[in-house]
Amino acid sequence: MSGSVTPAVGANSAEQVESPISTPSNNNSITEVKNDDLEDALNKEQKYDDAELKVLQDSMKSKGFSQFTGVVFLCLLISFGGFIFGFDTGTIGGFFNMGNFKQRFGSYHKGRKEYYFTNARTGLMVSIFNVGCAIGGLALGGLSDKYGRKMGLTIVTFIYMVGILIQICCQPHNHVWVQYFIGRLIAGLGFGAIAVICPTFLAETAPANLRSICVTFYQLMITLGIFLGYCCNYGTKQYSDNTTAQWRVAVGLCFAWALAMIGGMTFVPESARYLIQKDRLEEGKKSIAFLNKASEDDAIVVAEFDAILAAVEAERLAGEATIKELFSTKTKVFQRLVMGVMIQSLQQLTGDNYFFYYGTIVFAAVGLSDSFQTAIVIGIVNFFSTCVSLFFVDRFGRRQLLMAGAVLMVCCYVVFASVGVTSLYIGGYSADAKTSKGAGNCMIVFTCFYIFCFANTWAPLAYVICAESYPLRVKNKCMAIAVGSNWMWGFLISFFTPFITSAIRFAYGYVFMGCMVFAFLYVFFTIPETQNLTLEEVNEMWLDGVLPWKSASWVPASKRGDDYDGEALKHDEKKGLKKFF
Repeated sequence: MSGSVTPAVGANSAEQVESPISTPSNNNSITEVKNDDLEDALNKEQKYDDAELKVLQDSMKSKGFSQFTGVVFLCLLISFGGFIFGFDTGTIGGFFNMGNFKQRFGSYHKGRKEYYFTNARTGLMVSIFNVGCAIGGLALGGLSDKYGRKMGLTIVTFIYMVGILIQICCQPHNHVWVQYFIGRLIAGLGFGAIAVICPTFLAETAPANLRSICVTFYQLMITLGIFLGYCCNYGTKQYSDNTTAQWRVAVGLCFAWALAMIGGMTFVPESARYLIQKDRLEEGKKSIAFLNKASEDDAIVVAEFDAILAAVEAERLAGEATIKELFSTKTKVFQRLVMGVMIQSLQQLTGDNYFFYYGTIVFAAVGLSDSFQTAIVIGIVNFFSTCVSLFFVDRFGRRQLLMAGAVLMVCCYVVFASVGVTSLYIGGYSADAKTSKGAGNCMIVFTCFYIFCFANTWAPLAYVICAESYPLRVKNKCMAIAVGSNWMWGFLISFFTPFITSAIRFAYGYVFMGCMVFAFLYVFFTIPETQNLTLEEVNEMWLDGVLPWKSASWVPASKRGDDYDGEALKHDEKKGLKKFF
């Protein structure tokens, strides 16, 4: 439920051609490709000197937000893929508390004469979606490169709809939960690819001066979808336990949202970058002109077209990366791949799903026994915290926010777990168990504070750092592996949480607290600061061998003064720190 956004791959074409293309040589070192063809690809379209480019950039920035309302609307249509995921996530948890859903998919206990879900069945039905997402992102995300962003997104959304239809059509039989399980898996396959294509399409559609804002629409849509999913469950749970409308209305809306997504694609122009990659140059220029609200011969349109064309030709000459290159240590690709997998894994190990899972019990301690009201409160905090994150992410360093977030979440877990273990439902979850309303109030406050901290730090930044760290040549493969690890940890946590919470209850919080202590140390020793650096400058910093805890002082070679001491950033007098790194 983290609602995290998959980063835009290859979002800034202009930045990606600032430095010569590098390819691995036979000895795995970086070798600059400096043949005539490549230099032509990089330079033949440079029709403007620095002063003229500055004028063009100022002209673009002078266009206010109001002049791009049409394009912003198109970006909202694309980001609706995030809403689909959020709504699906926001509804699935509530189903397990609905009487009709239990009757249809649960087991019957003859002694208690009631329907229930085993921990295994609950874990499988919820977590299999994450498995599907991991597979779908790896196997289907490339459809957008083959068929285009629009068609690729339409195809994978249709796959998601097939999974939803299977869930809607579940009729009573002995193994009906397996049918629902399969539907969740197929829906996950579709959304895994949606999560890859949507942010990329967003970054390639948004005007340069609005790109950062438009890409964050996807994250906002996820949290909005989660919140409205909770609200939908709160409304449909009023229906009788004898009607499948309790859960089918919400699942049907998932189908409707996906259908609306496909319909919205008819209004969105194809990505100019994709069109130019396919040598459909005139169509590409028309797309750029449409998005910039200018004519095809406008200087801004021509400059952007030239930059994309140069980047595409340079990529072709660089060739496709091999799997072997991902394990290159001399080019620091392997180190960055490990970093990406770790940062994505640690994002899941912050335990955000633990809070969503335990919210019902915590809020019940202070009189909010309705779990659907609990979910709405959490959804509101999650959504508005994500809105606030737009302010923090661009104003503070990546390392600072990640480490601060880890420290604050450790504090939340210390209070949450300690109060829960000592004061809430001592001896088990029963009506006569010893509990404390004051303790519950305290835990509610720290639950909301935790969500605020997570939404402003680890939720967005884990993806931002991965998107900024990989060379263009290996970016797609590295991103697929890193994000795949996120989905797989999501599966493991979702599946095993019911078992663990049944055994150790609130002490589970100490497990995630330990993960956050490790996360703080890992960020300090291995994550360099990438704020305000271009993609090429990030690659240069990695190749320079700068120590991560000194990386904030690093300056690109093109901007260094005479007094710059680069060697000092590669060594540390404290041997312990150097040895650890």
